[in-house]
Amino acid sequence: MSLRTYYDPLHQSITLNSTIDEESMVMDLIDSIPFQRLRRIKQLGPAYLTFHGAESSRFTHSLGVFHIARRAFNALIKIDSNLEKYRAILYGSSLLHDLGHGPLSHTSEEIFGINHEDWTAFLINNHPDIKKTLQGISAETPLQISEIIKSRKSPNKAILSLVSSQLDCDRFDYLMRDSYSTGARYGQIDLDRLISALTLSPDGDLAISPKGLMAVEHYLVIRNLMYRSVYNHRLNEVANWLLEQIIRQARALGPKYIWSDKYMSKWLWDLESIDLDSFIANDDVLTSYHLSRWKDDAPTELSELCKRFLNRDLLKALNISSFNNEQRLKALAIARSLSEKEGLEPDNNCGLRQQKIQSYYPYKSGLRLWDGYKLEALENASPIVEGLTRPEESIWLIYPKNIKVKLAREIKILSRSD
Repeated sequence: MSLRTYYDPLHQSITLNSTIDEESMVMDLIDSIPFQRLRRIKQLGPAYLTFHGAESSRFTHSLGVFHIARRAFNALIKIDSNLEKYRAILYGSSLLHDLGHGPLSHTSEEIFGINHEDWTAFLINNHPDIKKTLQGISAETPLQISEIIKSRKSPNKAILSLVSSQLDCDRFDYLMRDSYSTGARYGQIDLDRLISALTLSPDGDLAISPKGLMAVEHYLVIRNLMYRSVYNHRLNEVANWLLEQIIRQARALGPKYIWSDKYMSKWLWDLESIDLDSFIANDDVLTSYHLSRWKDDAPTELSELCKRFLNRDLLKALNISSFNNEQRLKALAIARSLSEKEGLEPDNNCGLRQQKIQSYYPYKSGLRLWDGYKLEALENASPIVEGLTRPEESIWLIYPKNIKVKLAREIKILSRSD
């Protein structure tokens, strides 16, 4: 059978034709072990504890990114037919861009200390299923694709921008998909309008035609809103902080005091020697299983942390973004002191989480308008976009609910004293 169709809740039918070399390549990549592993990695990490519908996977997202990239490419090729020779590179890099994610997606970068782009490049160049399939196009294809993902290097500027830029296909899909799965309404971008507005500037890079300005403004605004309402939601910050403490505690206890299989042992205590099999073996299923085992069998401090996470007995979080650094540290000290008086271990119950949002970077692959005569920086043409260049900081004080009333009183005094 030459056709294969994936039915997607956002994009409806994503159909591949094996008689087309590049799409046959995509079909083989999808069937590979590393790509099938992405079914077992949640797109939004522990956000399902906050948004109960946030159960979509990196597999689903990666297919969506490929689908959007193919649509955008087919639109751009009408402008410049010379792009055709880069079709396989775009298809491969858009499909495989998240191949190296660890358990719970971006959360694993914080809790284990890995870099998903480095691992993506490593898998592309070293896993036999991936490497052989890509080399079926050309011997250079694996390296060309890994360079796009890891080093932001590409033989064509527009191809790179479709995969990694402030207006790339990855962002298009995750905003739409995360909005759909969480129930938030902020991520509903006008994808058709955005794709139709893409054009090529005189230097060969992506640009936006003036007719798409409002669609791009809307896209950048809702990205800001999604970060504030979903990605940096206070309970999501608490869940990520708890996972950090769990792995910190597990590493500190060591293999003498907690159970771990041979794969997790490398992730915890021998990160530098993780091989392909050990990397691929760890996913949300394996990590969750270890948390379940530690909940029942680990020493008390680790066991209590795992119970909190697995039973969704989450800590509280207070927004102290308006405080200066000294006030923030004082607030944390107050929370730790109150926790100790309640018989709670401060290290496992109190902390600070800091996040910065900058929705647009004017000097870092900034977007440009091109009307066929004039090339103009987007922020110069749009006061809305110019406003999004200013970073926003959020600081959360994490604490146990037992001290909520006393902490509120102390924080109120602290905010008035400085």
